[in-house]
Amino acid sequence: MAKYATISVPAEVKKALEKAKGGDEWGKFLLNLYAEVKRLKSEEAFKELASTLTDEDLKAIIESSREFRERFGFR
Repeated sequence: MAKYATISVPAEVKKALEKAKGGDEWGKFLLNLYAEVKRLKSEEAFKELASTLTDEDLKAIIESSREFRERFGFR
């Protein structure tokens, strides 16, 4: 059986979250919310990194990746 814990939040926060979660259980809702935040942060970091790279950098990365796959691919 799963253990449960209580998290204290202001009433207005709980009201907003209850509206957003709909019929989902709290655990499922919060885990999905956490996963979405992680995904968005990763996507933002990727976009930021990509914006700092030049076209030459990207071409070099693609070429390096291609060479790596050719040398270390299954044979």
